Amino acid sequence: MTAMLYATLAGAFMPLGGFLARIERIRPLWLELELRHSVIAFGGGALMAAVALVLVPEGQRYLSPPSALIAFGAGGFTFFLIDRWIERRGGAAAQLMAMLLDFVPESMALGAMLAAKWEAGLLLAGLIALQNLPEGFNAYLELRARDALRSGQILAGFCAIVLLGPLAAWFGFSYLRETSGALGGIMLFAAGGILYLTFEDIAPQAHTARRWAPALGAVAGFMLGLLGQMLLR
Repeated sequence: MTAMLYATLAGAFMPLGGFLARIERIRPLWLELELRHSVIAFGGGALMAAVALVLVPEGQRYLSPPSALIAFGAGGFTFFLIDRWIERRGGAAAQLMAMLLDFVPESMALGAMLAAKWEAGLLLAGLIALQNLPEGFNAYLELRARDALRSGQILAGFCAIVLLGPLAAWFGFSYLRETSGALGGIMLFAAGGILYLTFEDIAPQAHTARRWAPALGAVAGFMLGLLGQMLLR
């Protein structure tokens, strides 16, 4: 129950980020544009931190080098195919897919970690929550702008995604703590998918001409992940 509660609270930051993204008409206009690009970059930095500091280091501990490389490459290639399929249908959901790839395996790891040491699990839940806020913000803007969905539809979808967190945490707590190879494969598969999506879709959206705040936002997002990783250690 504790694992499911932590995962639910961490997931709740996704719709919170989407709700904050509804705030429009920040003046002057250049500040609104720079703020939004900076938040996209911050989310990209947090995702890179999740890959470099959580998903890959934890995932590779449980697998041999060939198995780790296969899982990582399969994740990148699978989400290349999904991205191409969505693009052909005229949609855009890179931020949403990256958010799911980040949230679900980390929730599984959260459940498995709480089975061994609850303090580390609590810190991981806090890191997941802080990542989910900018990711929810960015995914809302992407879906609103390019798929023309209504605000209520997007936020309802985010609330539905939150329910995946406690299910993943329960699964990790109940089963994956004893089958660490499967958990490692899931984490590396997700890491490969996130890396592809970050460089294919998220990083290009963050760039804006003659502005430096977005790049600094990416650094800040990675610093957030680094802080969480150092606390976990």
